[in-house]
Amino acid sequence: MKRSVGCCAHASMTMGRRLRGGSPIRQLGQESIWRASARNELDQLTVWGVGLGSGQSDRHHTERKFLLTITAPSRISFAAVVTAAALLAPATALATTAPKVTTKATFKAGGSIGQVWVTDATAGDTLILADSHSKVIKTGTADAAGSFIFRSVKVATGYTVRRQTGRVVAGTSKISVLAAGKNPSSTHYKGIKLVEGLNYVKMRDGIELAMTVRPPKINGVQKHMTDGPFPTIIEHSGYETAAPHDLFASIALGVGKCAPASPTCDPLLPDSSTSIGALIAPMLGFATVSVQMRGSGCSGGAFDLFDLPTTYDGYDMVETVAAQSWAKGHKVGMGGISFSGISQMFAAGTNPPHLAGITPMSITDDTYTSTGYPGGIWNTGFALSWISQRMDDAQPAPAGGQMWAKAMVARSDVLGQKCLANQKLRLQTQDAVAQSRENPYRDPALFTNRAAATWVSKIKAPVFLVGSFQDEQTGGHFPEALGDLKNNKNVWLSMQNGVHADSLGPSTITRWVEFLSLFVGDQIPKVPASVISLSSALYTQLADSAALPVAQSRFATMANTPANVAAAKVTFKRDPRVRLLMDNGNAVSGALGAIGAPWELDYAAWPITQVAPTTYYLGASGALTKTAPGSSSTVAYTGDPSARPLMTLHGAGSGDAWKAQPRYDWQPLASGKGVGFTTAALASDVVIGGPSSLDLYLKSSAPNTDLQVTMSEVRPDGEETYVQNGWLRASHRKLNTAKSTSLDPFPTHLAADAANLPANVFTLVRIPVFPVAHAFRVGSKIRITVEAPGGDRPSWNFQTIENGTITNTISIGGVQASRLVLPVITGANAKGTSLPAPTALRGEPSRTYLAASNGG
Repeated sequence: MKRSVGCCAHASMTMGRRLRGGSPIRQLGQESIWRASARNELDQLTVWGVGLGSGQSDRHHTERKFLLTITAPSRISFAAVVTAAALLAPATALATTAPKVTTKATFKAGGSIGQVWVTDATAGDTLILADSHSKVIKTGTADAAGSFIFRSVKVATGYTVRRQTGRVVAGTSKISVLAAGKNPSSTHYKGIKLVEGLNYVKMRDGIELAMTVRPPKINGVQKHMTDGPFPTIIEHSGYETAAPHDLFASIALGVGKCAPASPTCDPLLPDSSTSIGALIAPMLGFATVSVQMRGSGCSGGAFDLFDLPTTYDGYDMVETVAAQSWAKGHKVGMGGISFSGISQMFAAGTNPPHLAGITPMSITDDTYTSTGYPGGIWNTGFALSWISQRMDDAQPAPAGGQMWAKAMVARSDVLGQKCLANQKLRLQTQDAVAQSRENPYRDPALFTNRAAATWVSKIKAPVFLVGSFQDEQTGGHFPEALGDLKNNKNVWLSMQNGVHADSLGPSTITRWVEFLSLFVGDQIPKVPASVISLSSALYTQLADSAALPVAQSRFATMANTPANVAAAKVTFKRDPRVRLLMDNGNAVSGALGAIGAPWELDYAAWPITQVAPTTYYLGASGALTKTAPGSSSTVAYTGDPSARPLMTLHGAGSGDAWKAQPRYDWQPLASGKGVGFTTAALASDVVIGGPSSLDLYLKSSAPNTDLQVTMSEVRPDGEETYVQNGWLRASHRKLNTAKSTSLDPFPTHLAADAANLPANVFTLVRIPVFPVAHAFRVGSKIRITVEAPGGDRPSWNFQTIENGTITNTISIGGVQASRLVLPVITGANAKGTSLPAPTALRGEPSRTYLAASNGG
């Protein structure tokens, strides 16, 4: 399990990439060259593919031959193929009449949400999408696998797909393009039967998803689905989720996930990043269904991150699993961290009627604002490497794709051949790397439905959510969406300082078990003794860190009767809606950085109603005061990202941030490369909880500039501890006034709102600082710095426009007084706890304090 739980524990931090058997994908500023290369590569692939697909006597044989040899030309890359396919064979809007059908098509087609898919055509075929009046709506060219997806198709019935060869016009039966939210009846799901092990299940649009049913282990005894019913949860992601072998047994035998198969290697093991469904939940007595996201592994379809078909797969899988005889109470929950945590937000937003609860951990709320483009600046570190890996995973097996899919398609049995058939639409995968690079603004058509935040307000099922403010992978922006759960009474939010893996920590895992047991299982919660006894070893294996012991449930001694379950649920519902777990890493004596929080603050709502926006003004000589300076002055710096290391764990493994004592390289500001502002020593504790705003009156020597804000605590011992960041590209400063507050500026990030800075005048630029909870102790100082992006995060890097030549000037005092607005929690303090040691707090590195060149 070490270094592999969560969103992208195995993520590479390289800026370029080479897809298997493919050519390098150029990164920045090379669009015309890259596209020309894609055209050349596709020409070679198209001729080659048509040659394979032209025979009609043995279609299945030629189809298999294509899949086995797709990367034989060494110059062909998957990303080039999918991008070039979009360039050379667009689904073009036309206004002509389609030729009349003369024969039934041998190729297959089906309707999805806003889409029509086609498989089993011949490579190079021109495919015609016609409406019910035989009007040509779009045309497209079948790819080398004989497939095509028409996208952005209006909801309607009576579509057909046609192919004309001379006077012969082959046509499909009538196809319906589906509307989002128009769900199948309950009888549809009752007709689907899942068995223990690997299954292939058709979604509403005919695309098959791989689903592996895993029975629980109860009191150490392996059960089978025929022993049910069992409380059941689903884990859904695009990692190697549905790989069907037993992760628990492999750990016991010392077998790892690798290829080729051997006594010590098993390619059919699920990723340990999906261990909640594959390992932890079964150990707790839950049956789990591990669902492979469409377009990955052995699932069919084309990968398109959180598009509407993928989102509504969530509805279909919940209702399918809930209909099974072995699903206790005919209801299910959802579990998972990171990718399989984020997917829960989308599924729950579709409101499947038999969804009993979700437990998302370590999520992102918006693929643009939170992780992909913080402040409108492209995250070319973690975000780029993660989406690049998803593109690698989406390649068709066996030439590419996931390890377990390669192993499955080599098999001659039905399960293996179904996996092979499900690779047919893979060349229709949207190139998410190109989409990210080519969309520097938050285009609503691209991002709105792909943002978990869009779906949050629709969620009616109970929610138990855990996240870390300094999450080195998905980031700390996620709390911004949680206020939209306000109309859902059954919500419990736990937030803490820490890193990606800490959502599984001992301060939350017992409550997680209680939630699932009560709301999904309708049973008295009990943490198995084996889990408690092994917890220390498990956390050491997971994060190379000590941890607080896992506690037994407060309800464990109660008899498992309906009356007691009802009483326990009433007690659980009295728990605070919001738990701020403070000083995570400082709970175990003699073990700095051990996982677990020694104290907490509890509240009834998020955002916290007890927060008072508190203003600190930027002052001369780097002061930060509650009183605005009476006279005006200025301070300037030159943004230079090369003045410090780009990342604090540059070159380290992605799991290094999870260790008790990561070797952070968090360097102070170089002289003249940033400015700092620091309060006087605090006379009492100051506790903040929520987002902050740095409101700068700014002018720049350039029309545009990138800004990074860093919040920290300067301690009495001369050390400085990181707290949080914020970012903004100045041209993105236009705010959504309906959503913005004094604490929480909300840039629109729309292309239409982008504007350069006016020359030679100060302009108000409000920089959002990500939400955080932190206790600044008495005697410490609050510090804020402004610099070029980079240097503060373990694995985030930025494609910044700063190059060491742009000078930014900030107005101080007077009528254009720059200020910091903090979310100070009224009446809160550190509850008498001592200031943690400098390296104790997880996710919050420390360094020796060095004043900036302006004195702050």
